[in-house]
Amino acid sequence: MTNTMAEHISVMLNESVDMLVTNADGLYVDGTFGRGGHTRLVLNRLNEGGKLLGFDKDPVAIAHGKALEQEDSRFSIVQDSFANMSEHIASVFGVERVDGVMMDLGVSSPQIDDAERGFSFMNDGPLDMRMNPDEGVSAAEWIAYVDEKELADVMYQYGEERFSRRIAKAICEYRSHTPILTTLQLSKVVAEANPAWEKGKNPATRAFQGIRIFINNELGDLELGLEAATKALKVGGRLAVISFHSLEDRIVKRFMKLQAKGPELPRHLPIRNAHLDIKFKTVGKAIKPSQFEVSENVRSRSAVLRVLERVSD
Repeated sequence: MTNTMAEHISVMLNESVDMLVTNADGLYVDGTFGRGGHTRLVLNRLNEGGKLLGFDKDPVAIAHGKALEQEDSRFSIVQDSFANMSEHIASVFGVERVDGVMMDLGVSSPQIDDAERGFSFMNDGPLDMRMNPDEGVSAAEWIAYVDEKELADVMYQYGEERFSRRIAKAICEYRSHTPILTTLQLSKVVAEANPAWEKGKNPATRAFQGIRIFINNELGDLELGLEAATKALKVGGRLAVISFHSLEDRIVKRFMKLQAKGPELPRHLPIRNAHLDIKFKTVGKAIKPSQFEVSENVRSRSAVLRVLERVSD
């Protein structure tokens, strides 16, 4: 593992923690520890009675989290998906409800910038893409056997790549004579098959995004994690989610709207809001990074912060 990784800059750090922490003596969850940027600021806002539980799949992130555990007894970290937070909340805190949950979705800068992890289409490395390299199959292993149609569907559905069929065909033709084992190999095949490069965007961006999301089951974990988070919130507790692309944000937006407004019903049904037993409200509007933050950290430009609060049991 290389150590020449860029520092991870937490996006909308103050905005998200301001929204999250409403009780300085409360119990909180950071579903995506990363390098602990949000975690450290949450701990800074908590009193001695407050506690924070972190989650991450990535073993390098877990090593950073273990170091923070030694520094601050209020913090604990678990190597698992936030989709499984309920069981860990009970075992670590001894209760089922918390005051807040944060999720900073997607891949972190250190994961992208470390070529050995296989997330980057700019720097050559093994084609892996797993958040936890010790679990599941790598992108290279999957690409070696996946059906052409499934490969196209993954790039289209999760990467929103409109030339997915053409790219999948090129990948399958290439692998028929040469195994695709590195990121630059795949990036080159994708770029050559992509007939319409977007200005300012690497032509492999969408294909890599789609494959990465599929390999790590990111959207499935997100849906389970949102359900687990809302079940875990106390009255007054908040869920703060930062998403970075439209697929994630649509899931978050739709989920929070359903919790706050209930299901869409025919307009003329004689049903009042009280009958829907709504237990949540959205807090403010979606928040986007300031122009200054985007100028300082271009990776923040697509970020959206949404917040949901439990108002009753």
